[in-house]
Amino acid sequence: MDLIKKITAPNSGVFTGEGTNTYLIGKEDLTLVDPGPNIKEHIDKIIQVAQGKIQRILVTHTHTDHSPAALPISKVLKVPMYGRLVDGESSWEDETFIPDVVLNDGDLIETNEYTLEVIHTPGHASNHLCFLIKELNCLLTGDHIMDGSTVVIGPPDGSMQDYLESLDKLHSYKIDSLAPGHGNYMHEPKKIIESITRHRLSRENKVIRRLEEVYSSDLEKLTSLVYDDVSPQLHIIAKFSLEAHLIKLIKEGVVKEDNGIFSKI
Repeated sequence: MDLIKKITAPNSGVFTGEGTNTYLIGKEDLTLVDPGPNIKEHIDKIIQVAQGKIQRILVTHTHTDHSPAALPISKVLKVPMYGRLVDGESSWEDETFIPDVVLNDGDLIETNEYTLEVIHTPGHASNHLCFLIKELNCLLTGDHIMDGSTVVIGPPDGSMQDYLESLDKLHSYKIDSLAPGHGNYMHEPKKIIESITRHRLSRENKVIRRLEEVYSSDLEKLTSLVYDDVSPQLHIIAKFSLEAHLIKLIKEGVVKEDNGIFSKI
């Protein structure tokens, strides 16, 4: 995949794995995707590798590990930022990012070397976008699909229902490989998407079963029951996705909530 260069930011951690992946698309007319955190070492490396050829900056979503480097790079290189803002409140929002060009589902970014198709994939974040490199059938997934771990869905901006629908939406595109925001390139995308969907629905069924067993529970206790197969150190993260599952089940009339206590209807 000569059209893609990957640069991983030095921001490894519980949420980011080995670090956020930044991508340079093209050979002469470069598109920078997800410039990552505002870390001087990382920004300097991006500019060095790109050799002055970056023409635009695209952001999959505006969480603080993906977009804060966009503004400083945009100012230095005098190139526009593309993306969109969240629909409401977000706990992990990068407030420095304001797009020069707002992207919508189905938009095309066309150059003489390649075409990027914009796919709106809300779920992890309401403003989440994936970018399909048409010539390679390679999907830049941001945090919609990650290598090695499941994606955190954090309400109120994150939505489990939206996430599952966005996964299903990808089946209508021709995709041969995935370039995720964290981890390595991934192949057999159809199997991966189906596996993620099965995993999420299996976890949802486990929420229902545990509530049937204990009759009622608060979020803290339910997290330990539903994620008993996950290290307790990760329960602080799992709690976000559990809340997203519960919101979905409440809307579907399967679960009810009363003063922070959840029970099955």
